[in-house]
Amino acid sequence: MKAAIQMDSLESINIAGDSSFAILLAGQERGYEQFYYDVRDLTWCDGRLTTRAFPVTVQRVEGDHYILGDAVTLDLGSDIDVVLMRQDPPFDTGYLTGTWLLERIAAETLVVNDPKAVRDAPEKVYVLDYRRFMPTTLITRRLDEIRAFHEQHGSIVIKPLHGNGGKAVFRIGEAGDNLSALVELFNLTWKEPHMVQPFLADIAKGDKRIVLIDGEFAGAINRKPGAGEFRSNLAQGGYAEAAELTETEREICDAMGPELRRLGLVFVGIDVIGGQWLTEINVTSPTGIVAIDKFNGTDSAGLIWDAIERRLAEHKSS
Repeated sequence: MKAAIQMDSLESINIAGDSSFAILLAGQERGYEQFYYDVRDLTWCDGRLTTRAFPVTVQRVEGDHYILGDAVTLDLGSDIDVVLMRQDPPFDTGYLTGTWLLERIAAETLVVNDPKAVRDAPEKVYVLDYRRFMPTTLITRRLDEIRAFHEQHGSIVIKPLHGNGGKAVFRIGEAGDNLSALVELFNLTWKEPHMVQPFLADIAKGDKRIVLIDGEFAGAINRKPGAGEFRSNLAQGGYAEAAELTETEREICDAMGPELRRLGLVFVGIDVIGGQWLTEINVTSPTGIVAIDKFNGTDSAGLIWDAIERRLAEHKSS
């Protein structure tokens, strides 16, 4: 198999917890020929999508974890079996353009996750399809709407609609100090609406990352806030512990699994607070499999490649 991975710089990743690195390592162990490229190098000309790419070899050695070969030009439609779209948000026009271009090779090459589905499923918008599992949610830029929501619910959380990794997530207490200033800052910084939800005291019980591979539950970790934080993201000082699913979480997985599989969303991470409140469906570059495998002794990266191999067989026979 020849695989190309579209991701951010390899230099800065944390190999102890990076899911893309784990996928590359698992693919290498299977003998796949793998290439790294940056989405900004995609080039479309006369019906062909090409990119400058580098053969990549990885190893679990901190600071010396990858080796790039000489640059080559790849036709992603004819030279490659599968493209893994793994660059991080922001989910901006550059990200969208990458999905539009990759969609044009769908008849020739398998793209994981499916670029059209990724484009149509931004994390904090796609989750609204499953709002019966969500806390009360407001999406708006209007200060008056946010004030009314705050008066109704007391302590609230405001976050960018297309943010990631827990960045720029703010809690406003019941007194509402700085609410108007914060909304003003959000409106100056982002053009799109913002997501507002009640602060869930259940966050103290943890924010569970649940991974589904081709629509099937593959594992979970419970993330808890670190000292002085309410955000449980590992990137924001949270810590992980082993976890099993609650009855409600199993219901959530069962509800969305078939649709994820139908859409070609092979690797998905969902976030559930306190065992019951669904907050995000992560489809762009989900994380968490390294910690899950550490606690459970599983091989999530291997399961992802198994799913890709199955889909490739279906793709070639169709």
